[in-house]
Amino acid sequence: MNQRSATNITWHEGHVERESRFALLGQRGATIWLTGLSASGKSTIAFTAEHLLVESGRLAYVLDGDNIRHGLNRNLGFSPADRTENIRRIGEVAKLFADTGVLTFTSFISPYRADRDMVRKLHEEGGLPFIEVFISAPVEVCETRDPKGLYAKARAGQIPEFTGISAPYEAPLNPELTIDTAVLTPTQAAERLLGYLRENSLIS
Repeated sequence: MNQRSATNITWHEGHVERESRFALLGQRGATIWLTGLSASGKSTIAFTAEHLLVESGRLAYVLDGDNIRHGLNRNLGFSPADRTENIRRIGEVAKLFADTGVLTFTSFISPYRADRDMVRKLHEEGGLPFIEVFISAPVEVCETRDPKGLYAKARAGQIPEFTGISAPYEAPLNPELTIDTAVLTPTQAAERLLGYLRENSLIS
């Protein structure tokens, strides 16, 4: 599905350099990729971090898994092939956002290491920072939260290929940051994430 089908196409270089866009915003773009099980806290942390950054005068934006499936990826299901295409598309979008200078948070289960590595490579080839953040929480903890009732439906066999129950989740082997949401509150987790960005000079 990720094979290029279009022919007779040519890449056009723009007249504005990336550094000029960064200078205009007073910040450097980056993709902060939050991965973890459903109900691990990815979206809550991402939106909390976005809010804190915007309040401090930084431009940030969250690309959320459910929200993206309402529009850009509305034609994709949850088969392995569709999951890979879902991540490929959002990886390309995140790269574009980061290239404009936006601190881009993505909140996707993204269960396969190969898919996340593909997005990392895409950013590395483009000279853009890619920070993989593992939002760690045991499936038992996620089930006790289950705000959408998805685990209960998956246990009842109503949702096929549900990550953590009937479909695999491959945890990151070497993420830039691991956040344990069985211990930290969403605000504490977001602060820790921003602390990492400061320590690595991605924000001042």
